[in-house]
Amino acid sequence: MAQHDILINWSPQETRVALIEQGAVQEVLLERTLERGLVGNIYLGRVQRVLPGMQSAFIDVGLERTAFLHVADLLPQINARYGGARPSEAEAAPVPPIERQIFGGQSLLVQVLKDPIGTKGARLTAQISIAGRLLVFLPQDNHVGVSQKIPTAQREALRQRLLALVGEGGGGFILRTNAEDASDEELADDIAYLRKTWARIRERAVQEAPPALLYQDLSLAQRVLRDMAGAQTRSIQVDSREQFAALHAFAQEFTPQVADRLVLYRGERPLFDQYRVDEEIERALGRRVDLKSGGYLVIDQTEALTTIDVNTGGFVGVRNFDDTVFRTNLEAAQAIARQLRLRNLGGIVIIDFIDMVRDDHREAVLAELRKQLARDRVKTVIGGFSPLGLVEMTRKRTRESLAQMLTEPCPACDGRGRVRTTGTVCYDILREILREARAFNPREFRIIAAPQVIERFLDEESTHLAGLSDFIGKPISLQSESSMTQEQYDIVLL
Repeated sequence: MAQHDILINWSPQETRVALIEQGAVQEVLLERTLERGLVGNIYLGRVQRVLPGMQSAFIDVGLERTAFLHVADLLPQINARYGGARPSEAEAAPVPPIERQIFGGQSLLVQVLKDPIGTKGARLTAQISIAGRLLVFLPQDNHVGVSQKIPTAQREALRQRLLALVGEGGGGFILRTNAEDASDEELADDIAYLRKTWARIRERAVQEAPPALLYQDLSLAQRVLRDMAGAQTRSIQVDSREQFAALHAFAQEFTPQVADRLVLYRGERPLFDQYRVDEEIERALGRRVDLKSGGYLVIDQTEALTTIDVNTGGFVGVRNFDDTVFRTNLEAAQAIARQLRLRNLGGIVIIDFIDMVRDDHREAVLAELRKQLARDRVKTVIGGFSPLGLVEMTRKRTRESLAQMLTEPCPACDGRGRVRTTGTVCYDILREILREARAFNPREFRIIAAPQVIERFLDEESTHLAGLSDFIGKPISLQSESSMTQEQYDIVLL
């Protein structure tokens, strides 16, 4: 894999990360402060009140409202030792009533299952789990398992590998779906990181007085150090002195191998401007992607799938049409792989390359696409050319796409990308007035619509409007409303 640089742009409201490889932006990650929930946070709480009738308790964890804990989310023993292993015989035993397990004023180690909503406090569990990049750690359990989403044939082999790596260190682990192709070294690093994290939580639980926050799910910048930074990383540039200090302390404890690559950016221009990242983000929100050769891609994202159409555009080639098509498709294969990463497009992707006559050209384009996709940290599966000349592939969904995070459906067209013409809207209005005239007997009809629709009624459709007025025997007046979109209108009965 080629060398790359990681840029971290921090502000109080938002953290943005860009991965730069060969001078081009390859990935963009975003995290907004207001959208970060509490799920996964671990607290040392104090039991405020036990409710035997509801088999639940209210726990003070230091939030605005007390949090809620149900008996089903308790460990089968009192959680007073801050992380003792769950006794195996208790798993099969009946669950004791909550009033026999906890009491008012007791300190309790808990984790947030659901964020507070409205007037409801957070939902808690005493069954702690800590998610890593590849594994989920269950410190109070001894179970070692594999995600059910991984094919059955591979599951047992992966479980045996994991058992050998876990050793006698204690705690249970579940191998996540994205760890299906992970190496033993990567798994061992994740095991070490998770155990170190749990040791720090237990240490703080003994030192702190409840209520206290003991562990917060990693921030985007911390996840970047854990998941993205590696041997191929030249530098990790941070534009905030405060965040640089915090990340350096985190790296020294949990990812010492990349701590020396952290750099505090001191340039006069904003960090993302220096590398033109904002320009790339703007282009990544558009449908069209221009290629250096003069060809271009058209990318359309829907709920079901993403389609990518390759066009020659102004590229005429140097020898013949077949050569032009082949070169455009080769360049498109490279651009497509980058756009999938940059836009974080997941699910089914259908690629319509320009038709190629020669089989060797088709195989070369497919080989180039596979080569470029091999650099992707997200799992991809790609098929060959279909009888219709399409390439179908899948890319694992890891989070919302860039467009979903930064944009919302247009209020004028509701995300369709098209709006009804002024003529169509005018005829809709005329039909609606005719329906209303048959059902009601007002003194007058008034049309309230967008300026461009009213203008059409005064010009091209004036004859039709007058004809309808004569036919129903009622006057029809017009009122322009600049706040309305082209498709919006109201018919008022006066």
